[in-house]
Amino acid sequence: MKKPKSAKSVGSRRSFIKKGAMASSIFFVPRHVLGGVGYTAPSDRLNIAAIGAGGKGASDIRNASVGGREKVVALCDVDFSGSASKSVERFPKAKLYADFRKMLDKEKGIDAVTISTPDHVHGPAAKYAMERGVHVYVQKPMTHNIREARVLTEMARSKKIVTQMGNQGGSNPLLGMVQKWVDSGVLGKISKVQVWTNRPVWPQGGAFPKPDPTAKPKDLDWDLWLGPSEYKPYTPNIHPFSWRGWWEYGTGALGDVGCHLIDIPFRTLGLKYPTDAECSVGAVYSGMWNADYHPEGCPASSFITLHFGATEKSGSPIEMSWSDGGIRPAHPDIIPADHDIGGSGSQNGVLMIGEKGIISTNINDSSALMPKLYLNDGSTDFGPEVEPNDEPEYGHHRKWIDACKAGFGSEEHLGLTSSFDYAGPMTETVLMGNLAIRSYLLQRENEKGKMEFFARKKLLWDGENMRITNLEEANQFVTRNYRPGFVV
Repeated sequence: MKKPKSAKSVGSRRSFIKKGAMASSIFFVPRHVLGGVGYTAPSDRLNIAAIGAGGKGASDIRNASVGGREKVVALCDVDFSGSASKSVERFPKAKLYADFRKMLDKEKGIDAVTISTPDHVHGPAAKYAMERGVHVYVQKPMTHNIREARVLTEMARSKKIVTQMGNQGGSNPLLGMVQKWVDSGVLGKISKVQVWTNRPVWPQGGAFPKPDPTAKPKDLDWDLWLGPSEYKPYTPNIHPFSWRGWWEYGTGALGDVGCHLIDIPFRTLGLKYPTDAECSVGAVYSGMWNADYHPEGCPASSFITLHFGATEKSGSPIEMSWSDGGIRPAHPDIIPADHDIGGSGSQNGVLMIGEKGIISTNINDSSALMPKLYLNDGSTDFGPEVEPNDEPEYGHHRKWIDACKAGFGSEEHLGLTSSFDYAGPMTETVLMGNLAIRSYLLQRENEKGKMEFFARKKLLWDGENMRITNLEEANQFVTRNYRPGFVV
């Protein structure tokens, strides 16, 4: 009978992994000698686990395993009877857990985890893993609120954790074409960015569903699914997908695709924290004159404006607008009327508007980026409609795994496109839009005893200190309340 590994032996293994490939040649026989070209020695494999193994989590852990090159030792999900069952079939030797805390406490040899839960659990799960020295890949948006993003960004640096957010388009090589156009100065000063999406494509804008404990799937651990959120009886039509439209669990259209769309200008223009935010939202009328009021949920549509200071790449202060619910910008004159703006059917996209022309791109998830340059003098430059891509999701997961092996501060780590040093501030910017929406919906009783909206104004943002400076009530949305055991 084998003796269990001691804490010292596990720690030594992790220390070895972080020292990278150069050290491995000292302690181990080269892999090609042991097993031929392409063989990966067991000592070179990471022990990885998934927190959220169904839906997007299934592809995240599959891609992180790099075609079986790495060892998947554990899977965590609150319901293995759903789509997570595919991960169980793919990794039959992995141990199964419902509670990520128990998994991380018991499986001491885990080196890295993918986190692909609903948005409200991203922060608590990532923090728990990072506190235990485990590298993390976290789906977008990186966190549910602004403060969580700042906490995790600082923790990753202090604990030397290799991180990556799951906005895989950040690793799309065609972003280099957009960056080249920006850096060349061919647009002149860039002063306006317009971003839009056809989301939400799930129920959003109505009343929260009524709880019905009798409808709970027998294999679903509802209490663990709620995680940091206030306990309430099982509510149908929330799990496994439509949670996105409710503030307690999701982050709406912005959280769903903002990290794919806003990433493009944020990255290529070198943006930092916005200086202010304001918004308006679409009203829904079920009856005459009085709009429906459901502040617990994200609106059916919204329009948000953010301002940024000038950067070296923009040469000008920037106004960025975001619209969702299928509302898109007007078609610019210099783009032919029969050309889509953004992506196919103009459903999602980004326009970066300069003195001398416009850059148009699609959403940058796993869709074709479709970069296009239109200049005022009539010249154009287009990227390919179909992208060459030899790896799943541009190798976004594999690059993170390679960086985990090479170690914090390595060339591989510094080459990651969405480590928390970048993804944290970008996520904070995305979530500023949600802070503006939630503030816009605030009501209070006036001196006449009637409820009135009192926060429909431009909100001034102190990014360094994470505070709205001209409306104290808005700062409640910088963070959230947590149930014990899930505090960030």
